[in-house]
Amino acid sequence: MAAFDYKALDAKGKNQKGTLEGDSARQVRQLLRDKGWMPVSVEQSSDAQGKSKTKGSVRTRGNSLNTPDLALLTRQLATLIQSGIPVEESLSAVASQSEKPKVKSMMLAVRSRVLEGYSLADSLSEFPKAFPDLYRSTVAAGEHAGHLELVLMRLADYTEQQQISRQKIKLAAIYPIILSIVAVGIVGFLLAFVVPDIVKVFVNSGQELPTLTQIILTLSDWTVAYGLYFLIFVALLAFGFTAMMKKPDFRLKVHRTILHVPGLAKMVRGLNTARFASTLSILNSSGVPLVDAMRISGEVLDNQWLKKLVAEASQKVREGGSLHRSLDQTGYFPPMMIHMIASGEASGQLGDMLERTAANQENDLQGKMATLIGMFEPFMLLFMGAVVLVIVMAIMLPILSMSNLVG
Repeated sequence: MAAFDYKALDAKGKNQKGTLEGDSARQVRQLLRDKGWMPVSVEQSSDAQGKSKTKGSVRTRGNSLNTPDLALLTRQLATLIQSGIPVEESLSAVASQSEKPKVKSMMLAVRSRVLEGYSLADSLSEFPKAFPDLYRSTVAAGEHAGHLELVLMRLADYTEQQQISRQKIKLAAIYPIILSIVAVGIVGFLLAFVVPDIVKVFVNSGQELPTLTQIILTLSDWTVAYGLYFLIFVALLAFGFTAMMKKPDFRLKVHRTILHVPGLAKMVRGLNTARFASTLSILNSSGVPLVDAMRISGEVLDNQWLKKLVAEASQKVREGGSLHRSLDQTGYFPPMMIHMIASGEASGQLGDMLERTAANQENDLQGKMATLIGMFEPFMLLFMGAVVLVIVMAIMLPILSMSNLVG
């Protein structure tokens, strides 16, 4: 059976569209007529179209899933399979429960592949952007070991945890960015519109202005004359930097430099090592071979330099080296993480130690984020207070000088 996208008119004349399974477009049209609907168009789903491939091949798809959708369908699929429902029926149930046509069409296309005799992992490989290498390798390991439902549960937990972590990081980053933009906007407004109008009174009176007032007035004049050009320059600089970051060599150099910038380096290292530990833990506990798990875990890293070093460490493990020594030689993984992995390798409990390491890294990262935000807020308040104080003093000094002359 294949998936077909349809458009039809219901009994009330309203437009309806969705996805149905059938052996042919003709059968799908008949299914619509049986519901009392008038078929307008029935076409094979774009997710099921493509040239014929040999078994096990992978077709590149443009469709992708966001993290919440992936976590939801994984949880639903795991629950259904754990209840004893066959994989193909579970896929059909997940498709019917989804309100998003893209997800429904994708699940039905995967189900069609399963009905053709392919494994679930091979069927998911039809959509590599929706189900990344980490996801498919974990599912394949679960199918091979015969505990697919447990692996899917772990995947659902992992995906949901990653979503929560990303949301926390985004929320933590949004606040400082908004506060910085507001601060710069207030200072720019004061310098461009408030200071010139007030100080102009003293300039016209011929009174000699204090040094601080002259400095602020000069800065104000510069802001009025060149502020717009400065913003354009910054925008062009950002655009040029973004274009350069698309070049692998330049991006690699920038990412390597970031790992040595005071203050920022710890955050970047913490974020990437926490993600690496979490991914390696879920893959190892699901039965994926260590070398393959390291390779996949390296691919989820954002920092290209760290990704390169992890690939080299993976090669060393493939050649017979230990995991903890290979990671230690990169010079970027925390000592505590290295010691815990070494202990796990020595005791034969690497899986448990990887899980503990992943939890420790996540907790450490969240602690660093909380500390950074906690320090940034009072710093920005002090900075804004100091800037406003200087501007107020620059305005008040001429007034006090004039009062003294009158007195």
